[in-house]
Amino acid sequence: MAINFQQVMERIREIGLGARQRRENLESLRQKTETLLGEWASRGDELNDKLDHALRFDSTLRCAIPLGDPLDAHFEPVPASSEVTLVAADGSQVAPDRHASVLFSLVNVGAIIMQPGSDQAPFIQTDSRLLVDDENYTETGMLTLEAIEQRRDLAERCKLLDLAKDEPGQIIALTDGPLELWGGGEAARDQYLRDLETHKSTLSQLQERGAVVAGYVDKPGASLVLRLLELTLLSTEEEYKSLRRYHPLRGVTDLWLFSRLLESGQRSAVFGLQSSARLHYTGELALHFFYLNAGVPRYPNIVRVEIPKWVADDNSLLNLLHVILLEQCRIMGARPYPYILHRAHEIAVVKMDEKNQVQSMLEMELRQSGGEVGEQSSKSSAKALPGRGTR
Repeated sequence: MAINFQQVMERIREIGLGARQRRENLESLRQKTETLLGEWASRGDELNDKLDHALRFDSTLRCAIPLGDPLDAHFEPVPASSEVTLVAADGSQVAPDRHASVLFSLVNVGAIIMQPGSDQAPFIQTDSRLLVDDENYTETGMLTLEAIEQRRDLAERCKLLDLAKDEPGQIIALTDGPLELWGGGEAARDQYLRDLETHKSTLSQLQERGAVVAGYVDKPGASLVLRLLELTLLSTEEEYKSLRRYHPLRGVTDLWLFSRLLESGQRSAVFGLQSSARLHYTGELALHFFYLNAGVPRYPNIVRVEIPKWVADDNSLLNLLHVILLEQCRIMGARPYPYILHRAHEIAVVKMDEKNQVQSMLEMELRQSGGEVGEQSSKSSAKALPGRGTR
């Protein structure tokens, strides 16, 4: 038995004893949040002054930036008659495993093009990039999972451009997750900056193409508007100095707040995105976002949609994106999620048996070609013994 269930059960009972008190505390914080939202919803200039002051103490602060609309604004979908072409890309990856007999990694990108309302079958395509042996190393060591995920995200964006540039008419280009390129630990900073320039160039070319670009964040974990509201409670310089540890509304989330504000199908105001990457995404590439209730009455499903400035500033493009996302989500029924992103994921995902097949193909080719095939580590072999269900 791997888990000491007696200890776990004792802790679970402790949690149960405190559940009512935690719920009461959370309800109090939620009421405070709603009060703050009502007081500050239309005070965008004052909020921006507070944000500017906070950035003097923490330039990495991540929160919403109020723009022209009130914080609690909500907008109905506006029917659109435009014919559009949807392009989506999603990726999957296999990270290098030092315990395997052959060192390899794989980035797999699935892409799909479809025209809603058309009889034309969707076009699908898969790009698979395999790295073997020394290709899995950088100047600082073996490729990390974070580095592979960064390559996957960049490959997704590049694939969107590759497909969109040859399609006529209005393009809507979607990826799953934030629009911002994540990664860039200190050890891989130079590579991240190179990838970032490629990413920004890709976005700029999509803008020149006239595409609507968006990143769809399902069940977002960041509470960007809540963090902005927390700034309204700062008053002294000492409080500003301890900003990173200052979380008076912790427990309340943007998901909860916008599930109260947005009816089914409505979107929120558009906000700017304050983050440490803001210096990199400037001008028409500046990152913005809005919340969307993709659920049905009584069952809200709040998602965050990230867009560049050129989409945020064009109401016709914004309205078109709003409507298309709702249409795509409703195809999926009770579990709303854009159908085209779901299909892109199905195309891209690398299953375990496929990973094993690639490894077997590599081993066979190396042996036939006179190359060297290593041994699987004893640890990895032991995990694979019959009856072993542990990781």
